[in-house]
Amino acid sequence: MSLLSRMTAPAARHDVARLVATLLAQHQDVRRPAASERLPGTAVRREGFTLPSGPTGLGTSAARITPGKRAVGAGVPDLYCPPALRDDPTLAEEVNGRLVEWAREIGLYAGRLDRIHAADFGRLMMLAHPDTDDPDRLLAAGKCALAEWATDDYYCDDETMGSAPALLGAQLGVAYAAMDPAHPPARYVSAVEQAMRDDPVRVALRSGFAHLARYADASQLARLHHEVAVLFVGYGQEGSWRSQGRMPAVWEYLAHRQINSFLPCIAMTDVVGGYALPAVEYADPRVRRAVTMASTAATLVNDLYSMAKEHHSESVEFNLPTVIAEEERCSPREAVERSASIHDELVRTFETEAAALALAGSPQLRRFLAGVWAWLGGNRAWHSGSPRYNGA
Repeated sequence: MSLLSRMTAPAARHDVARLVATLLAQHQDVRRPAASERLPGTAVRREGFTLPSGPTGLGTSAARITPGKRAVGAGVPDLYCPPALRDDPTLAEEVNGRLVEWAREIGLYAGRLDRIHAADFGRLMMLAHPDTDDPDRLLAAGKCALAEWATDDYYCDDETMGSAPALLGAQLGVAYAAMDPAHPPARYVSAVEQAMRDDPVRVALRSGFAHLARYADASQLARLHHEVAVLFVGYGQEGSWRSQGRMPAVWEYLAHRQINSFLPCIAMTDVVGGYALPAVEYADPRVRRAVTMASTAATLVNDLYSMAKEHHSESVEFNLPTVIAEEERCSPREAVERSASIHDELVRTFETEAAALALAGSPQLRRFLAGVWAWLGGNRAWHSGSPRYNGA
């Protein structure tokens, strides 16, 4: 039985969310969405405030968010987080079915495809990217996300799939070449190619990013290569803790969660949405700060929901409540509450700083920040229901 309960977002008024909604309502998207891309309805009304139709932004889902009374018992507390912007089970199942079939074709999670289907990564893509209903774009993002999860499972986190700390660095180094190809002298090309074909994780990374390249320009692909390289650094950092048998300090773990995070998934927001955030804006330190705080918060949601799964693991597992309980000598319940408070602080900070960035940024930046906000809501909704984290 899972230690973590499913939950829904609390509803209440929030002034910053209304400010952001106002800012975004004053600016249409950089591309007028086709009718098939719009969310149902001509307007969304929240507490007397009318928002335009189409891919909506920060505040659309946040205009009724504040944390309520903390949950008691073993469940995840209420979190300061928007609800998902849409729920389209038919689209989710279509993407999920295609994703599972792709995994079957390339040999990823062989013998465990029932678990992959049940985890419903297609639903995550549908929830997290509400500004498109194109199943192929969602599939491209889903392939990359699943390949990144597989890298963690196969190399870092799951002994039953062959993970071993002593092999981690070597495996990640070769895996990176599956996305950002190595270019050796001619006599070694065949050896590299064989290595790419011999491992299902490398096949998945190569295939997933090749699919995404149909929709991403060169700067967007370079951005994603960078974010995955940083993610791999985070995997290596966790591997070193395992090798040492050491629990990190809370500050060290939080720094780790900024790099071992959902940022590669969030960085695909504009690719999936069919527009391009200028590289100079993505690299702006103010934007970087806001987006990395959002991705850290999203990853702490994963920490809270993955505790039940990790509770049954024989190896040492790292999540924020466990690290807090170790350092602060508090009860598991208190550690969960403190973790939720850290999550909430990060989300509030993102919300406030994104509002300021939306005032001065380009239409593409406004849309990207709106997409990040939507990603937060979709991510939490998926974690609260996925059997991957809820014991099914």
